Amino acid sequence: GHIVRNWKVRWFVLLQDKLLYYKIEGGKKEPSPKGRILLDGCTITCPCLEYENRPLLIKLKTKTNTDYFLECCSREERDSWALDITGAIHAGHPVQVQELHRMKNSFKLLESISLHHIVERMCDSTTGIKLTRNLEQGNRYKETFTGSALVDWLISNSFAVSRFEAVTLASMLMEENFVKPVGARSTEATRYSDLSEQFLDDSTALYMFAETSKKNISSKEELQFNISELSGTIVKQGFLVKQGHKRKNWKVRRFVLRADPAFLHYYDPTKEEHRPVGGFSLRGCLVSALEDNGVPAGVKGNVQGNLFKIITKNDIHYYIQASSKAERAQWIEAIKPLT
Repeated sequence: GHIVRNWKVRWFVLLQDKLLYYKIEGGKKEPSPKGRILLDGCTITCPCLEYENRPLLIKLKTKTNTDYFLECCSREERDSWALDITGAIHAGHPVQVQELHRMKNSFKLLESISLHHIVERMCDSTTGIKLTRNLEQGNRYKETFTGSALVDWLISNSFAVSRFEAVTLASMLMEENFVKPVGARSTEATRYSDLSEQFLDDSTALYMFAETSKKNISSKEELQFNISELSGTIVKQGFLVKQGHKRKNWKVRRFVLRADPAFLHYYDPTKEEHRPVGGFSLRGCLVSALEDNGVPAGVKGNVQGNLFKIITKNDIHYYIQASSKAERAQWIEAIKPLT
């Protein structure tokens, strides 16, 4: 409502240039419309996250700057209405209508996109994703969010332009262990081999921040520790291929070997950030070359050879591929004295 900000059920009819809404009396709509929204010059926001407890909103702003908030009964209904209303707004421009339908299943993530930046925004206390308690099959989970809520948030904050694109981005967050599934519904989906099917754009699939992504360098001790990690003398650096711990896939990483203190850090070369995406102390580590005749246990996927393995003192196994046997030998020779 415009005067009293309450919510009322209305029957909506979409015409080519306007949206009519009717009062409901006795289960039937009245013959004449209660009001109309002229679509010429309108802008539409979907998903609209201005109301924390109403995730299924569409916002229409007329060219006279009047805001209309329309709540749907389901995400699918909301997205369908939004697409049709957007088509009506651009009805006089058939090329734009075609582009809108193409965008619905588009995929064109920004090349410079930073997952770290997205997670930082997600964790913001005012504009980040809202964390709630959820109950699934008798289990109570704290500080979770649903798959569809994350997709809505990514689109609303302009990290993605379509649900398909947002699902892909959410899958990347999960693959890099920023977000993890909780509960049977979302955990079951991770068994699919296709990454695009592992994250569910669903209001019943639950997710939460992984512990690694929630660590905030706030205390003085933690800050000093992290600075000291990166303060050592660089002994060697270069590009290697590393197997992921969770998905067991292989990704190119820029490795930096430091001494005093002895650490091996790795960076994502697609990001402009200068902080590592992972790393570990070399004290107490074991490093060894792996034979090229056959794939060792614990190694999966596309293995080209020239493998070596580092086992930390906490018994974490890192599998790394070099581009040649000579390069592998150089890295092992550089790492061994620092263990």
